[in-house]
Amino acid sequence: MFDKILIANRGEIALRILRAAKELGIATVAVHSTADADAMHVRLADESVCIGPPSARESYLNIPSIIAACEITGADAVHPGYGFLSENARFADVLAHHNIGFIGPKADHIRVMGDKIEAKRTAKRLGIPCVPGSEGGVEDADEAKRVAAEIGYPVLVKAASGGGGRGMKVARTEADLEQAIGMARSEAKAAFGDDAVYLEKYLEKPRHIEVQVLGDGRGGAVHLAERDCSLQRRHQKVWEEGGSPALNAEMRAEIGGICASAMQELGYLGAGTVEFLYEDGRFYFIEMNTRIQVEHPVTEMITGIDLVIEQIRVAAGSPLSVAQEDIRVEGHAIECRINAEHPATFRPSPGLITYYHPPGGLGVRVDSAAFQGYRIPPNYDSLIGKLIVHGRTRNECLMRLRRALDEFVVDGVDTTLPLFRTLVRNADVQNGLYDIHWLEGFLAQGGFDA
Repeated sequence: MFDKILIANRGEIALRILRAAKELGIATVAVHSTADADAMHVRLADESVCIGPPSARESYLNIPSIIAACEITGADAVHPGYGFLSENARFADVLAHHNIGFIGPKADHIRVMGDKIEAKRTAKRLGIPCVPGSEGGVEDADEAKRVAAEIGYPVLVKAASGGGGRGMKVARTEADLEQAIGMARSEAKAAFGDDAVYLEKYLEKPRHIEVQVLGDGRGGAVHLAERDCSLQRRHQKVWEEGGSPALNAEMRAEIGGICASAMQELGYLGAGTVEFLYEDGRFYFIEMNTRIQVEHPVTEMITGIDLVIEQIRVAAGSPLSVAQEDIRVEGHAIECRINAEHPATFRPSPGLITYYHPPGGLGVRVDSAAFQGYRIPPNYDSLIGKLIVHGRTRNECLMRLRRALDEFVVDGVDTTLPLFRTLVRNADVQNGLYDIHWLEGFLAQGGFDA
């Protein structure tokens, strides 16, 4: 097992990793920018190192500074959390060169899954169902038109690198296609430095279903059921729940088994998420995230398995602590991402939290690094924290979530709490009748007015 872990992240995920390390008896090192000097994970870690100014590029993305922090403190492993360097294969390679453990997948797997075209090829080879589309990148408009004619319109033009909805354009007719390709290439080049694009069949009303997997890097792998992340705005997840209201136990076992078998064949190490679009009873692979997810607490609440502790254990060379037959899904869980944003315009609202009162009670969990008197800096994402609730049934979970949202108080900044208070009372949401376009349609039609 590792002796000391450096946490190369900030906010609630840094605090989450710190807690897991402490429960394993491992010493912790917090790194921070000057903007995060008073952050909660910095206060609670055994040691802390300032790695640069507020700019993420000069601090949390500064690999030489993080390596130096490891050498100064004697940390023998790094946990990258999510975002920042978590899916940076070069970072994993540099750590290995310095004999520092990387608590994440093998660098080769990060590279493969980070390239959307190669990821799709790999998924097909591993028997994972994929969206119909081009076999690789499309070189020009003529090739794109040929592929689109084969799979049928509408089609989605997607950047080979990156994510978050950038470099994605829909073409509903051949006349739209050339412009969509040009726009997607330009956006992808600006965002990711790579203008390669490929085509997929565009699904009109799919759900976003993701399967949580764990592997020990030696052929052992399990799935921990699915999460439904269909409530999204601009391709960013807002509300996640597990299991999905659209799946039954048989479907869950089938797609989970496919993913676990694929991870066994791949020799995957650590936590990962295989993401699908789901429509008309069929799953279509879209990507794999080779890291812990923001919404991982949903899975922890329904399985009772600490995913971060498992990440640390397998990275240190231990086998998985659970076999597939040991994993039981019990009840239902929902997570709401509470952001420092105006609930209608989603304009960021950094500033001082003047009053903070999180909810509590049975089945209620709040993952947050915020506190009364904490100043939310303008330099990073606007996440204040995650409210996760668990109930024996989905209905009980929804009622508990309603109560918890009404208890949650954050004053001094705008938050998205009012939006979630509206969503939890909406009939479509209560009945699970939504897809990945539902929330944007609801907002566009004036369903919520702060």
